Amino acid sequence: MNYLENDYDIIVVGAGHAGCEAAISSARLGAKVLFATLNLDNIALMPCNPAVGGPAKSTLVREIDALGGVMGEVTDATYVQMKVLNSSKGPAVRALRAQSDKKEYMHVMRNIIESTDNIKLRQACITDIIVKDGKITGAVDEFGIEYRTRAIILTTGTSLNGRIFVGLKSYPAGRLGEMPALGLSESLNKYGIITQKLKTGTPPRVDARTIDYSKMVIQPGDEEITYFSFKPDRPVRKQVPCYLTRTNERTHEIIKANLDKSPMYQGLIKGVGPRYCPSIEDKIVRFSENPSHHIFIEPEGLGTYEVYIQGFSSSLPADVQVKMLRTLPGLENAHVIKPAYAVEYDYVPAVQTTHSLMSKQIQGLFFAGQINGTSGYEEAAAQGLIAGINSINYINKSEMLELPRSSSYIGTLIDDLVTKDIDEPYRMLTSRSEYRLLLRQDNADERLTEIGHKYGLIDDRQFEIFKTKQSAIENEMNRIKDAKIPATEETNAILTKFGEHIDRGVKAIELLKRPNISYKTLKELDTTARTLPKDVCEQVEILVKYDGYLKRQEFQVEQSAKLEKYIIPENIDYSKIEHISTETKQKLEKIRPKDLAQASRIGGVKPADISVLMVMLK
Repeated sequence: MNYLENDYDIIVVGAGHAGCEAAISSARLGAKVLFATLNLDNIALMPCNPAVGGPAKSTLVREIDALGGVMGEVTDATYVQMKVLNSSKGPAVRALRAQSDKKEYMHVMRNIIESTDNIKLRQACITDIIVKDGKITGAVDEFGIEYRTRAIILTTGTSLNGRIFVGLKSYPAGRLGEMPALGLSESLNKYGIITQKLKTGTPPRVDARTIDYSKMVIQPGDEEITYFSFKPDRPVRKQVPCYLTRTNERTHEIIKANLDKSPMYQGLIKGVGPRYCPSIEDKIVRFSENPSHHIFIEPEGLGTYEVYIQGFSSSLPADVQVKMLRTLPGLENAHVIKPAYAVEYDYVPAVQTTHSLMSKQIQGLFFAGQINGTSGYEEAAAQGLIAGINSINYINKSEMLELPRSSSYIGTLIDDLVTKDIDEPYRMLTSRSEYRLLLRQDNADERLTEIGHKYGLIDDRQFEIFKTKQSAIENEMNRIKDAKIPATEETNAILTKFGEHIDRGVKAIELLKRPNISYKTLKELDTTARTLPKDVCEQVEILVKYDGYLKRQEFQVEQSAKLEKYIIPENIDYSKIEHISTETKQKLEKIRPKDLAQASRIGGVKPADISVLMVMLK
């Protein structure tokens, strides 16, 4: 097929983490993609902390990688510190976190984009979408240039009508030093899509040469490195430490004395901020009984003196920020390179989209990332990948990829967004998943690699690596069911170290079920054991030790699946259904759930309402 200069299959608007995954995935699947952004020098910028992963978010990154996305691969190539959090706790809450080199991350991501066939970059602000007969047909930029396209993915982050606040001063901007994206909100509103306001913020950056690290607690990386990507041949890089300091009574006094200069407390900011990442002034007010708060000092990269003051987001005036910072141990002489700021921006409540992330009003229009009301690079990247895949499915008239909650954190994230009326920036948490023991970071490949291979984003080589690993796990599980550990003096000498003892020979699998016995210990006792990769050993230990809990959650999945079988007709008229309240009818009409399982998760919809719907559907 011949293309004109401005004729594309897909236009991706915005080059943050959602936009990068969307553009790369759709181009790799054969689409001709225009990748448009306000500033090409800021592709894959980390405007907040240059870190990837952490609780729940690490699972998202592993899932992105298992489906064929690139965030995990880029993080592994650019980390300056790798650390597994909650390593002493259960597998459902263990979380890998990387501190990335900010500039390197952008460089590696851009290199992937520029070496991917079918992507054309364009520095432009898309100000208008073109819709004909309820379908996307094109877009227009600020220069009046029209682009014809079959699908658009909007990943505008905080740029959409963005406004920066530092103290009581404000100006239009998406991020510090960047222009806002103007015009697009009005275009969406024109077609009946509702936009609302949210707020987020970021801490100041400080010159490392003005910090006294001797007054802080060092936070080193792990000696044995764990990676995000399931792909082989990952680099071993030099690690640098982070540091911990704390706020104190003097810090809190300065903040309280200057709340009248806070745009949030003066009502200048109308948008709701992130509950789980509040500003330092918000922490002091909301948690007034707490005399101190952790502040982490984290590097922005190996080639810069710029460091990130994690936990110190603020919208107070720049001079007040300096006074606050200099009360922290080790920061008494800190030089601020960039002040903290708050940004208020437009977003599109995701109840207006389907689980495919396509608009319910306009076919071919997809939304991904902060425009859907989320916060965090990982949440954005996950949505971008799904939107990229589904934009291809839409063009090809194929079945949409809609991951169920039981399959992944990505499925949970999207289901929460499209089902629950969220009025604050959404952050993925382990507690948001009712199946978190099944949906761990360590088994993301088992859950999603086949899907990635089916869609063509996981190549045959990687798929063979995956199958080899799964075969090794299965073989080892079968082996330890038969292998017997004898009750010898040597055996008990080892077991005694862990408070254990056996009077007769036992199967290896039975011994591994004991809380004090790890797979590593079992290998010392089992003469038939083979040397296996670390990730295989980890899987075997989890499958054995948590067998009962895993089966219980699998039963929960089966029960939920029964409600998923009750498909609700798209044209159903909820106003005519008897025996459910007007409030419930309004909620169902707004969300328009696809099945009873989704309907049961809508806030305010009661079990009795589900029973009525079930009878009606039967």
